[in-house]
Amino acid sequence: MAPADQDPLLLLRQSITSSSAIRPTASPEDSAPEVSLSQATHLTFTSPTHISLPIDTPTRYVLDDGTPVDLRSIYFHWITREYLIPDQNALISQLNEDLGSRGQIHKFAWARKFNLITWLEGGSEEDENIKPLAGGEDGSASATAAALAAKGTAAPATGSTQARSGKGTLDSRLTSIYNSERKMGDRNSVLRGIKPTDFSHVRKFAALFMTKKPLHPSSSNIASNPAIASHQKQKRPDPIILLSPSASSLLRMSNIKSFLEGCQYVPPNSLTATSSTTANMLHINRLMKDIDANRPMRFILVEGTEQFKPEYWNRVVAVFTTGQTWQFKNYKWTNPNELFRHIPGIYVGWRGEQPPESVRAWGHRVLNVAVDRWKNPGTTTVDSSRWRDREAVEGVWKAIENNMRAKGWKRDQAPSLI
Repeated sequence: MAPADQDPLLLLRQSITSSSAIRPTASPEDSAPEVSLSQATHLTFTSPTHISLPIDTPTRYVLDDGTPVDLRSIYFHWITREYLIPDQNALISQLNEDLGSRGQIHKFAWARKFNLITWLEGGSEEDENIKPLAGGEDGSASATAAALAAKGTAAPATGSTQARSGKGTLDSRLTSIYNSERKMGDRNSVLRGIKPTDFSHVRKFAALFMTKKPLHPSSSNIASNPAIASHQKQKRPDPIILLSPSASSLLRMSNIKSFLEGCQYVPPNSLTATSSTTANMLHINRLMKDIDANRPMRFILVEGTEQFKPEYWNRVVAVFTTGQTWQFKNYKWTNPNELFRHIPGIYVGWRGEQPPESVRAWGHRVLNVAVDRWKNPGTTTVDSSRWRDREAVEGVWKAIENNMRAKGWKRDQAPSLI
Protein backbone atom coordinates (compact mmCIF):
# COMPACT_ATOMS: atom_id res chain seq x y z
CA MET A 1 0.00 0.00 0.00
CA ALA A 2 1.23 3.49 -0.82
CA PRO A 3 2.84 5.54 1.97
CA ALA A 4 0.84 8.40 3.43
CA ASP A 5 2.55 11.06 1.32
CA GLN A 6 1.68 9.17 -1.87
CA ASP A 7 -1.70 7.78 -0.89
CA PRO A 8 -4.07 8.70 -3.77
CA LEU A 9 -7.09 9.30 -1.55
CA LEU A 10 -5.26 11.50 0.94
CA LEU A 11 -3.60 13.50 -1.85
CA LEU A 12 -6.94 13.98 -3.57
CA ARG A 13 -8.63 14.99 -0.33
CA GLN A 14 -5.87 17.45 0.65
CA SER A 15 -5.96 19.04 -2.81
CA ILE A 16 -9.74 19.41 -2.69
CA THR A 17 -9.88 20.86 0.82
CA SER A 18 -7.07 23.32 0.00
CA SER A 19 -8.57 24.18 -3.43
CA SER A 20 -5.32 23.19 -5.15
CA ALA A 21 -5.14 22.33 -8.82
CA ILE A 22 -5.53 18.72 -9.94
CA ARG A 23 -4.65 17.98 -13.58
CA PRO A 24 -5.04 14.80 -15.63
CA THR A 25 -1.96 14.57 -17.84
CA ALA A 26 -0.48 12.26 -20.46
CA SER A 27 2.95 12.04 -18.75
CA PRO A 28 4.40 12.41 -15.23
CA GLU A 29 6.43 15.50 -16.16
CA ASP A 30 5.73 18.74 -14.31
CA SER A 31 5.25 20.68 -17.52
CA ALA A 32 2.80 18.18 -19.05
CA PRO A 33 -0.40 19.89 -20.24
CA GLU A 34 -3.84 18.93 -19.03
CA VAL A 35 -5.69 16.37 -21.20
CA SER A 36 -9.05 14.63 -21.11
CA LEU A 37 -9.62 11.64 -18.87
CA SER A 38 -9.81 9.29 -21.84
CA GLN A 39 -6.24 10.30 -22.84
CA ALA A 40 -4.72 10.81 -19.37
CA THR A 41 -2.19 8.37 -17.95
CA HIS A 42 -1.37 10.31 -14.78
CA LEU A 43 -3.10 12.56 -12.27
CA THR A 44 -0.91 15.47 -11.16
CA PHE A 45 -1.31 17.06 -7.70
CA THR A 46 0.15 20.43 -6.76
CA SER A 47 -0.50 20.35 -3.01
CA PRO A 48 1.08 19.75 -0.55
CA THR A 49 3.78 18.96 -3.13
CA HIS A 50 3.98 18.48 -6.85
CA ILE A 51 3.50 14.77 -7.55
CA SER A 52 2.08 12.69 -10.39
CA LEU A 53 0.46 9.30 -9.85
CA PRO A 54 -0.65 6.80 -12.52
CA ILE A 55 -4.32 7.42 -13.08
CA ASP A 56 -5.13 3.72 -12.87
CA THR A 57 -3.54 3.41 -9.40
CA PRO A 58 -5.74 1.30 -7.08
CA THR A 59 -6.98 3.20 -4.06
CA ARG A 60 -8.07 2.23 -0.58
CA TYR A 61 -11.68 2.65 -1.67
CA VAL A 62 -13.08 -0.86 -2.20
CA LEU A 63 -16.36 -2.27 -3.50
CA ASP A 64 -18.49 -4.77 -1.61
CA ASP A 65 -16.59 -7.68 -3.17
CA GLY A 66 -13.25 -6.21 -2.05
CA THR A 67 -12.24 -4.88 -5.49
CA PRO A 68 -10.22 -1.65 -5.13
CA VAL A 69 -11.45 1.32 -7.17
CA ASP A 70 -8.88 3.07 -9.34
CA LEU A 71 -7.92 6.74 -9.01
CA ARG A 72 -9.51 7.62 -12.35
CA SER A 73 -12.99 6.53 -11.15
CA ILE A 74 -12.65 8.44 -7.86
CA TYR A 75 -11.56 11.61 -9.66
CA PHE A 76 -14.33 11.25 -12.25
CA HIS A 77 -17.05 11.05 -9.57
CA TRP A 78 -15.58 14.14 -7.91
CA ILE A 79 -15.60 16.31 -11.02
CA THR A 80 -19.14 15.12 -11.96
CA ARG A 81 -20.57 15.47 -8.46
CA GLU A 82 -23.06 18.13 -9.59
CA TYR A 83 -24.33 16.13 -12.58
CA LEU A 84 -27.72 14.44 -12.67
CA ILE A 85 -27.59 10.65 -12.53
CA PRO A 86 -28.76 10.11 -16.17
CA ASP A 87 -26.19 12.62 -17.44
CA GLN A 88 -23.43 11.05 -15.38
CA ASN A 89 -24.32 7.54 -16.59
CA ALA A 90 -24.17 8.76 -20.18
CA LEU A 91 -20.70 10.23 -19.58
CA ILE A 92 -19.52 6.97 -17.99
CA SER A 93 -20.71 4.96 -20.98
CA GLN A 94 -18.99 7.33 -23.41
CA LEU A 95 -15.75 7.39 -21.39
CA ASN A 96 -15.67 3.60 -21.02
CA GLU A 97 -16.10 3.30 -24.77
CA ASP A 98 -13.19 5.69 -25.36
CA LEU A 99 -10.98 3.91 -22.81
CA GLY A 100 -11.58 0.44 -24.20
CA SER A 101 -9.16 -2.05 -22.67
CA ARG A 102 -7.19 0.64 -20.80
CA GLY A 103 -9.67 0.76 -17.95
CA GLN A 104 -13.28 1.33 -16.92
CA ILE A 105 -15.09 3.88 -14.79
CA HIS A 106 -16.90 2.26 -11.86
CA LYS A 107 -20.51 3.23 -11.22
CA PHE A 108 -21.56 3.96 -7.63
CA ALA A 109 -24.95 3.98 -5.97
CA TRP A 110 -26.16 7.44 -5.03
CA ALA A 111 -25.70 6.94 -1.27
CA ARG A 112 -22.19 5.53 -1.73
CA LYS A 113 -21.23 8.42 -4.01
CA PHE A 114 -22.64 10.93 -1.52
CA ASN A 115 -20.56 9.48 1.32
CA LEU A 116 -17.42 9.50 -0.84
CA ILE A 117 -17.86 13.13 -1.92
CA THR A 118 -18.53 14.17 1.67
CA TRP A 119 -15.31 12.47 2.78
CA LEU A 120 -13.28 14.07 -0.04
CA GLU A 121 -14.59 17.52 0.88
CA GLY A 122 -13.60 17.00 4.51
CA GLY A 123 -17.19 16.86 5.74
CA SER A 124 -16.71 13.48 7.39
CA GLU A 125 -13.83 11.45 8.75
CA GLU A 126 -15.19 7.99 8.03
CA ASP A 127 -16.38 6.00 5.07
CA GLU A 128 -17.07 2.30 5.48
CA ASN A 129 -15.71 1.58 1.98
CA ILE A 130 -12.28 3.15 2.64
CA LYS A 131 -9.70 0.81 4.09
CA PRO A 132 -7.35 2.16 6.80
CA LEU A 133 -3.77 3.01 5.99
CA ALA A 134 -1.09 0.46 6.80
CA GLY A 135 -0.20 0.50 10.49
CA GLY A 136 -3.72 1.09 11.84
CA GLU A 137 -4.98 4.29 13.34
CA ASP A 138 -1.84 5.36 15.14
CA GLY A 139 0.37 4.21 12.30
CA SER A 140 -1.55 6.22 9.76
CA ALA A 141 -1.39 9.32 11.94
CA SER A 142 2.37 8.98 12.34
CA ALA A 143 2.87 8.31 8.64
CA THR A 144 0.75 11.28 7.67
CA ALA A 145 2.48 13.58 10.14
CA ALA A 146 5.90 12.42 8.95
CA ALA A 147 4.92 12.94 5.34
CA LEU A 148 3.67 16.45 6.04
CA ALA A 149 6.78 17.30 8.03
CA ALA A 150 9.03 16.01 5.26
CA LYS A 151 7.31 18.38 2.83
CA GLY A 152 7.74 21.40 5.06
CA THR A 153 4.28 21.34 6.57
CA ALA A 154 3.82 21.59 10.31
CA ALA A 155 2.65 18.32 11.77
CA PRO A 156 -0.21 18.49 14.28
CA ALA A 157 0.47 17.55 17.87
CA THR A 158 -0.25 13.98 18.76
CA GLY A 159 -2.35 14.96 21.74
CA SER A 160 -4.53 17.34 19.77
CA THR A 161 -5.26 15.16 16.76
CA GLN A 162 -5.71 11.50 16.08
CA ALA A 163 -6.33 9.29 13.09
CA ARG A 164 -9.76 7.78 12.74
CA SER A 165 -9.64 4.35 11.11
CA GLY A 166 -6.63 5.50 9.04
CA LYS A 167 -8.69 8.02 7.08
CA GLY A 168 -6.86 11.26 7.85
CA THR A 169 -6.20 13.42 10.89
CA LEU A 170 -8.64 15.18 13.18
CA ASP A 171 -8.75 18.68 14.53
CA SER A 172 -8.38 19.07 18.29
CA ARG A 173 -11.96 20.28 18.54
CA LEU A 174 -13.21 17.18 16.77
CA THR A 175 -11.08 15.07 19.07
CA SER A 176 -12.84 16.48 22.14
CA ILE A 177 -16.20 15.91 20.52
CA TYR A 178 -15.39 12.29 19.68
CA ASN A 179 -14.10 11.71 23.20
CA SER A 180 -17.50 12.79 24.56
CA GLU A 181 -19.44 10.47 22.30
CA ARG A 182 -21.66 7.86 23.83
CA LYS A 183 -20.71 4.44 22.57
CA MET A 184 -23.66 2.77 20.88
CA GLY A 185 -23.96 -0.99 20.62
CA ASP A 186 -25.63 -3.20 18.07
CA ARG A 187 -28.53 -5.50 18.74
CA ASN A 188 -26.25 -8.36 19.75
CA SER A 189 -24.40 -6.39 22.43
CA VAL A 190 -27.52 -4.55 23.70
CA LEU A 191 -29.97 -7.46 23.81
CA ARG A 192 -27.67 -10.42 24.30
CA GLY A 193 -24.50 -9.06 25.78
CA ILE A 194 -21.06 -10.03 24.58
CA LYS A 195 -21.85 -13.71 24.17
CA PRO A 196 -24.64 -14.48 21.65
CA THR A 197 -27.43 -16.48 23.29
CA ASP A 198 -30.01 -18.68 21.60
CA PHE A 199 -33.51 -17.80 22.83
CA SER A 200 -35.38 -20.13 20.49
CA HIS A 201 -36.49 -22.32 23.40
CA VAL A 202 -38.35 -19.34 24.91
CA ARG A 203 -40.56 -19.11 21.82
CA LYS A 204 -41.64 -22.73 22.20
CA PHE A 205 -42.30 -22.26 25.90
CA ALA A 206 -44.32 -19.05 25.35
CA ALA A 207 -46.50 -20.68 22.69
CA LEU A 208 -48.30 -22.60 25.44
CA PHE A 209 -49.49 -19.35 27.03
CA MET A 210 -50.14 -17.30 23.90
CA THR A 211 -52.80 -19.53 22.32
CA LYS A 212 -55.89 -17.41 21.69
CA LYS A 213 -59.40 -18.42 20.80
CA PRO A 214 -60.66 -17.10 17.45
CA LEU A 215 -62.75 -13.95 17.78
CA HIS A 216 -65.23 -15.17 15.18
CA PRO A 217 -66.44 -18.70 14.53
CA SER A 218 -64.81 -20.26 11.52
CA SER A 219 -66.72 -20.85 8.32
CA SER A 220 -66.37 -24.60 8.76
CA ASN A 221 -68.20 -24.41 12.10
CA ILE A 222 -70.99 -22.37 10.53
CA ALA A 223 -71.33 -24.77 7.65
CA SER A 224 -71.52 -27.76 9.99
CA ASN A 225 -74.26 -26.15 12.09
CA PRO A 226 -77.55 -26.03 10.13
CA ALA A 227 -79.20 -23.74 12.69
CA ILE A 228 -76.53 -21.09 12.19
CA ALA A 229 -76.10 -21.61 8.47
CA SER A 230 -79.80 -21.06 7.83
CA HIS A 231 -79.53 -17.53 9.25
CA GLN A 232 -76.56 -16.57 7.07
CA LYS A 233 -78.01 -14.46 4.25
CA GLN A 234 -76.21 -14.63 0.92
CA LYS A 235 -76.16 -11.38 -1.00
CA ARG A 236 -77.45 -11.78 -4.53
CA PRO A 237 -75.76 -9.53 -7.12
CA ASP A 238 -77.96 -6.96 -8.82
CA PRO A 239 -79.00 -7.72 -12.42
CA ILE A 240 -77.80 -5.32 -15.12
CA ILE A 241 -79.70 -3.78 -18.05
CA LEU A 242 -77.69 -2.27 -20.90
CA LEU A 243 -79.05 0.76 -22.76
CA SER A 244 -78.10 1.99 -26.21
CA PRO A 245 -75.74 4.99 -26.16
CA SER A 246 -77.05 6.13 -29.55
CA ALA A 247 -78.45 9.66 -29.72
CA SER A 248 -81.34 8.34 -31.84
CA SER A 249 -82.51 5.94 -29.12
CA LEU A 250 -85.96 6.69 -27.71
CA LEU A 251 -84.80 5.55 -24.27
CA ARG A 252 -81.75 7.17 -22.71
CA MET A 253 -80.43 7.58 -19.18
CA SER A 254 -82.61 10.66 -18.74
CA ASN A 255 -85.98 8.99 -19.38
CA ILE A 256 -85.45 5.24 -18.82
CA LYS A 257 -86.42 5.45 -15.16
CA SER A 258 -89.77 7.13 -15.87
CA PHE A 259 -90.43 4.46 -18.51
CA LEU A 260 -89.51 1.30 -16.58
CA GLU A 261 -90.59 2.50 -13.10
CA GLY A 262 -93.30 5.05 -13.87
CA CYS A 263 -94.69 3.16 -16.87
CA GLN A 264 -94.84 6.32 -18.99
CA TYR A 265 -92.71 7.43 -21.92
CA VAL A 266 -91.31 10.97 -22.05
CA PRO A 267 -88.74 12.26 -24.58
CA PRO A 268 -85.09 12.12 -23.44
CA ASN A 269 -84.72 15.91 -23.65
CA SER A 270 -88.09 16.69 -22.11
CA LEU A 271 -88.42 18.81 -18.99
CA THR A 272 -90.41 15.99 -17.42
CA ALA A 273 -87.52 13.53 -17.70
CA THR A 274 -86.74 12.24 -14.23
CA SER A 275 -82.98 11.64 -14.46
CA SER A 276 -79.91 13.70 -15.22
CA THR A 277 -78.50 13.40 -18.73
CA THR A 278 -74.97 13.20 -17.28
CA ALA A 279 -75.64 10.13 -15.11
CA ASN A 280 -73.65 7.05 -16.14
CA MET A 281 -75.48 4.58 -13.89
CA LEU A 282 -79.01 4.35 -12.49
CA HIS A 283 -80.84 2.03 -10.10
CA ILE A 284 -84.49 1.01 -10.36
CA ASN A 285 -86.55 -1.44 -8.30
CA ARG A 286 -89.04 -3.96 -9.63
CA LEU A 287 -90.94 -6.77 -7.92
CA MET A 288 -90.33 -9.96 -9.90
CA LYS A 289 -93.07 -12.18 -8.46
CA ASP A 290 -91.94 -15.39 -10.17
CA ILE A 291 -88.44 -15.01 -8.67
CA ASP A 292 -88.92 -13.28 -5.32
CA ALA A 293 -92.43 -12.33 -4.33
CA ASN A 294 -91.44 -10.77 -1.00
CA ARG A 295 -88.94 -8.07 -1.91
CA PRO A 296 -88.26 -5.95 -5.01
CA MET A 297 -85.12 -6.58 -7.03
CA ARG A 298 -82.75 -3.75 -7.73
CA PHE A 299 -81.59 -3.37 -11.34
CA ILE A 300 -78.51 -1.47 -12.51
CA LEU A 301 -78.90 0.52 -15.75
CA VAL A 302 -75.81 1.55 -17.74
CA GLU A 303 -75.09 2.63 -21.31
CA GLY A 304 -71.45 1.55 -21.73
CA THR A 305 -69.40 -1.50 -20.77
CA GLU A 306 -66.03 0.25 -20.35
CA GLN A 307 -65.96 -0.47 -16.59
CA PHE A 308 -67.22 -4.04 -16.97
CA LYS A 309 -65.43 -6.95 -15.33
CA PRO A 310 -65.73 -10.34 -17.06
CA GLU A 311 -68.08 -11.70 -14.37
CA TYR A 312 -70.52 -8.80 -14.89
CA TRP A 313 -71.76 -10.33 -18.14
CA ASN A 314 -73.44 -13.17 -16.19
CA ARG A 315 -75.64 -10.49 -14.58
CA VAL A 316 -76.84 -8.80 -17.80
CA VAL A 317 -80.56 -9.58 -18.28
CA ALA A 318 -81.50 -7.30 -21.20
CA VAL A 319 -79.95 -5.16 -23.92
CA PHE A 320 -81.86 -2.19 -25.37
CA THR A 321 -80.83 -1.55 -28.97
CA THR A 322 -81.62 0.71 -31.93
CA GLY A 323 -80.39 -1.80 -34.47
CA GLN A 324 -76.96 -0.19 -34.87
CA THR A 325 -74.24 -2.84 -34.61
CA TRP A 326 -71.50 -0.44 -33.44
CA GLN A 327 -73.20 -0.56 -30.04
CA PHE A 328 -71.80 -4.08 -29.54
CA LYS A 329 -68.13 -3.46 -30.45
CA ASN A 330 -67.02 -3.55 -26.77
CA TYR A 331 -69.42 -6.30 -25.71
CA LYS A 332 -68.39 -9.83 -24.75
CA TRP A 333 -70.26 -11.02 -27.85
CA THR A 334 -69.76 -8.57 -30.69
CA ASN A 335 -71.88 -10.56 -33.13
CA PRO A 336 -75.57 -9.60 -32.60
CA ASN A 337 -76.88 -13.07 -33.41
CA GLU A 338 -74.59 -14.63 -30.80
CA LEU A 339 -75.26 -11.84 -28.30
CA PHE A 340 -79.03 -12.30 -28.40
CA ARG A 341 -78.68 -16.06 -28.00
CA HIS A 342 -77.36 -15.32 -24.50
CA ILE A 343 -79.19 -12.09 -23.61
CA PRO A 344 -82.63 -10.94 -24.83
CA GLY A 345 -82.71 -7.77 -26.92
CA ILE A 346 -85.33 -5.03 -26.74
CA TYR A 347 -86.12 -2.53 -29.49
CA VAL A 348 -88.42 0.44 -28.66
CA GLY A 349 -89.83 2.36 -31.63
CA TRP A 350 -92.77 4.51 -32.63
CA ARG A 351 -96.14 2.84 -33.03
CA GLY A 352 -97.06 2.40 -36.69
CA GLU A 353 -93.44 2.40 -37.93
CA GLN A 354 -91.50 -0.64 -39.08
CA PRO A 355 -88.41 -1.61 -37.06
CA PRO A 356 -85.06 -1.31 -38.87
CA GLU A 357 -84.12 -4.13 -41.21
CA SER A 358 -81.31 -5.25 -38.89
CA VAL A 359 -83.74 -5.67 -35.99
CA ARG A 360 -86.12 -7.71 -38.15
CA ALA A 361 -83.20 -9.88 -39.26
CA TRP A 362 -82.36 -10.78 -35.66
CA GLY A 363 -85.76 -12.46 -35.34
CA HIS A 364 -87.64 -13.39 -32.20
CA ARG A 365 -84.62 -12.89 -29.93
CA VAL A 366 -85.23 -9.11 -30.05
CA LEU A 367 -88.53 -7.93 -28.59
CA ASN A 368 -90.20 -5.14 -30.62
CA VAL A 369 -91.98 -2.61 -28.37
CA ALA A 370 -94.04 0.23 -29.84
CA VAL A 371 -94.95 3.46 -28.03
CA ASP A 372 -97.13 6.37 -29.12
CA ARG A 373 -95.45 9.53 -30.35
CA TRP A 374 -95.16 12.42 -27.92
CA LYS A 375 -97.91 14.85 -28.83
CA ASN A 376 -96.99 17.91 -26.75
CA PRO A 377 -93.21 18.48 -26.96
CA GLY A 378 -93.37 21.79 -25.10
CA THR A 379 -95.48 20.72 -22.15
CA THR A 380 -94.04 20.38 -18.67
CA THR A 381 -96.84 18.17 -17.28
CA VAL A 382 -97.42 14.46 -17.57
CA ASP A 383 -99.64 13.46 -20.49
CA SER A 384 -102.58 11.53 -18.99
CA SER A 385 -103.54 10.08 -22.37
CA ARG A 386 -100.49 7.80 -22.50
CA TRP A 387 -102.24 4.83 -20.88
CA ARG A 388 -100.89 2.44 -23.53
CA ASP A 389 -97.34 2.96 -22.25
CA ARG A 390 -98.07 0.73 -19.26
CA GLU A 391 -98.96 -2.13 -21.57
CA ALA A 392 -95.62 -1.74 -23.38
CA VAL A 393 -93.64 -1.56 -20.11
CA GLU A 394 -95.35 -4.65 -18.69
CA GLY A 395 -94.43 -6.53 -21.87
CA VAL A 396 -90.79 -5.53 -21.43
CA TRP A 397 -90.69 -6.66 -17.79
CA LYS A 398 -92.47 -9.92 -18.60
CA ALA A 399 -89.83 -10.77 -21.22
CA ILE A 400 -87.00 -9.90 -18.79
CA GLU A 401 -88.54 -11.94 -15.95
CA ASN A 402 -89.11 -15.01 -18.13
CA ASN A 403 -85.51 -14.91 -19.34
CA MET A 404 -84.14 -14.45 -15.81
CA ARG A 405 -86.09 -17.42 -14.51
CA ALA A 406 -84.95 -19.55 -17.43
CA LYS A 407 -81.29 -18.58 -16.83
CA GLY A 408 -81.42 -19.61 -13.17
CA TRP A 409 -82.06 -16.38 -11.24
CA LYS A 410 -83.43 -17.18 -7.78
CA ARG A 411 -84.38 -15.34 -4.64
CA ASP A 412 -80.88 -15.52 -3.16
CA GLN A 413 -78.54 -16.25 -6.06
CA ALA A 414 -77.65 -15.36 -9.65
CA PRO A 415 -76.55 -17.69 -12.44
CA SER A 416 -72.80 -18.38 -12.66
CA LEU A 417 -72.94 -18.64 -16.45
CA ILE A 418 -75.38 -17.46 -19.09
